[in-house]
Amino acid sequence: MKYICGAIFLLFSMLVFSSNSYAQDEFPVLEGPYLGQKPPGLIPEVFAPGIISIEGRSEYGMSFSPDLDEMYFTIQKKYGVPADIYFSKLEDNQWTAFKKANFTKGTKAGEMEPNVSFDGNKIFFTAYSADFTDTKIWYVNRTNNGWGEAIKLDSPVNEDEVMTSTVAKNGDLYYTNLSKRFRTYYSPNNNGKYPKALEADIEFGGHAFISPSQDYLLADGRDRKNENKKDADLFVYFKKKDGSWTKPINLGIEVSSNFDETVSTVTPDGKYLFFSRRTEGEQLNLYWVSTEVIENVRPKE
Repeated sequence: MKYICGAIFLLFSMLVFSSNSYAQDEFPVLEGPYLGQKPPGLIPEVFAPGIISIEGRSEYGMSFSPDLDEMYFTIQKKYGVPADIYFSKLEDNQWTAFKKANFTKGTKAGEMEPNVSFDGNKIFFTAYSADFTDTKIWYVNRTNNGWGEAIKLDSPVNEDEVMTSTVAKNGDLYYTNLSKRFRTYYSPNNNGKYPKALEADIEFGGHAFISPSQDYLLADGRDRKNENKKDADLFVYFKKKDGSWTKPINLGIEVSSNFDETVSTVTPDGKYLFFSRRTEGEQLNLYWVSTEVIENVRPKE
């Protein structure tokens, strides 16, 4: 229970942000992929400082559309206030001003951790009530005019308190089960339905990200075998030939710092790992790094 509360606190305990969004004429001119930011190497860098990663608030859960022309992420503006999903689109090679998605149209107070499906036609996300209960997985379908009505996933998955969903290329759903001690669970896709909720056979970790081909799984957590490490690190599990997962492999000291790292995702082109790091107080900022940090620890079998 202590571990679960710590995980929730990491995401729900944030600081103030003074503005909801930019007007388009006030928004900086940002052209090209990834808001025109210079790509990182093997050392994580803050993503879009002063534009997305802003002091006094928290950002996490970045997700891009398959063509990299839409981006969705979470902003937590103030301690005790539910989060919101914001987005921007690349139009005429220029990114639009950030807008709040408001997928549930006020049905739920908080929305966070968007994940665009591999085909770009669906966004899964976490929604919850103002008192931070009834935390469930929802989704929206793409329409000709944007996104349709938000739908709570009709599945045994939502019988528990759950969050942080990501979807593989074949539609299999991975998520964090808060009711089961912050464990990673998954539900195989069955013609667009999710009739089973199964625990992933990994040692520890939540906020999981599954790779499109399911050859690796990213998760964050505190390695209890390392008594000197009290903060959450990023780990990767690789799929073995027999279908089981390897032992957790730490992504290394450049990624797993002396601060908490959480909610990792990989861009659709497979080039960059996004995650959030808490450096001051409870504030989280978005970082990105080359996915070579994953390949560099892949077993040589």
